[in-house]
Amino acid sequence: MKSVLDSRQVAEFERLGFLPVHDLLDPVEDLAPITAEYSTVLDRLARDLFERDEIASLYSDLGFSERFMTIVAETGSAHSQYFDLSLPQSGISASTPIWNGPAVFSLLTNPTLLDAIESLIGDEIYSNPVQHVRIKPPEALVSRELAADQHALNATSWHQDNGVITPDADDSEILTVWIPLSRASVQHGCLQVIPGSHRSDVMLHCPGGPAGLEIPEKVLSRDGAIAVPLEPGDALFLHRRTAHASLPNTSDEIRWSLDLRYNPIGQSTGRAAFPGFVARSRRDPRRALSDPTAWARSWEETRDRLAVDRPDAFNRWDGDAPACA
Repeated sequence: MKSVLDSRQVAEFERLGFLPVHDLLDPVEDLAPITAEYSTVLDRLARDLFERDEIASLYSDLGFSERFMTIVAETGSAHSQYFDLSLPQSGISASTPIWNGPAVFSLLTNPTLLDAIESLIGDEIYSNPVQHVRIKPPEALVSRELAADQHALNATSWHQDNGVITPDADDSEILTVWIPLSRASVQHGCLQVIPGSHRSDVMLHCPGGPAGLEIPEKVLSRDGAIAVPLEPGDALFLHRRTAHASLPNTSDEIRWSLDLRYNPIGQSTGRAAFPGFVARSRRDPRRALSDPTAWARSWEETRDRLAVDRPDAFNRWDGDAPACA
């Protein structure tokens, strides 16, 4: 197991704007607790839906993937917010679902993962609150109309991660870490990237596309895009301005991944309304959060606050640019 990136890997990341690292994490020790934890979340969702007569059975005899796909097919929804680590950008209420379990927190603060992150952004590491779990069912499972109405069911549009947060974070050294919890082959809808695109500024993003914002082809040519298939235990590190998207899931299985972000302590996160935390500080180790309950509570308190006080805008784009026409 590699825990620290070598100079060749760091140079490759700086040159290309992305770096796949294979076998960084242990699928059994590091990832299995997360999949087990999410099984309880899926069970809670199934019970809620069954009590509302939205599904005909609890489907408790099925494994996670089969149970999830059965519920998606029956309800026409991926129920994404039930599983997500972060709150949505609108419509927040005191009952908005969110999941901030101890197994997820353990991965966020995993020493091996933080060692690799330290190689790229330094040893004062802040866990950025722009974090998500993505459970993508096969696109053939639902109708095109339903998929178009629910972003989580589609392939993700071309974007830069700094393009979908607020501009106060343009100079923050935000690092994205994309971690598959299930196989992410080309057929399963792995990520695709444009090498070297991180050397551009933040590009224009227009409203629309499966992710809600998309860099139009007038601004970004898709030529040169390459797919980055990964297996559980691998991780993909992305520069904040690297243009990337996902392929459609044309398999008959789910594609399940974590989309995590980190930045140096003291830099803007691009989501000032949401709570992050110090994941590592070599300068003052006592600053690092070690209590998963405190992390979960910070999100619950944020949800309660934002249910009353509407947050400021989450992005800078209004769609008025000529390239968006």
